[in-house]
Amino acid sequence: MITVLLADDHAMVRDGLRYILEAAGDIQIVAVAANGKEAVALALTHCPNIAVIDISMPVMDGIEATKQILAVCPHTRIVTLSMYHSGEYVRRALNAGAFGYVLKDAAGNELIDAVRSLHAGKRYFSPQVAKYC
Repeated sequence: MITVLLADDHAMVRDGLRYILEAAGDIQIVAVAANGKEAVALALTHCPNIAVIDISMPVMDGIEATKQILAVCPHTRIVTLSMYHSGEYVRRALNAGAFGYVLKDAAGNELIDAVRSLHAGKRYFSPQVAKYC
């Protein structure tokens, strides 16, 4: 079972992501956060295999949360979830330590593929941003 931490500041998005990922059958959501600070605290408690982190959140953004999660759980792989298609955001996420970058306008199956890829030790990028990697 792949353990996952979800962090997004929109409750409806968190609920939808949880539903999509858990329906895959091999993914278990172990914690859900509404901001980066909560994500870091929950990562420390759960040290999940994968963390799906929204890039833009209040209190602490996804870039800083990625850095801090990796400091306390270096084996956790981060997939950044974003609405931003620009190379600047992709590079910032990668520089922070993210292993993947999935656009919010992607289909749910793409996020499942990303989680499984990261769990297998591979990187994953939405096709629209892969050119920046």
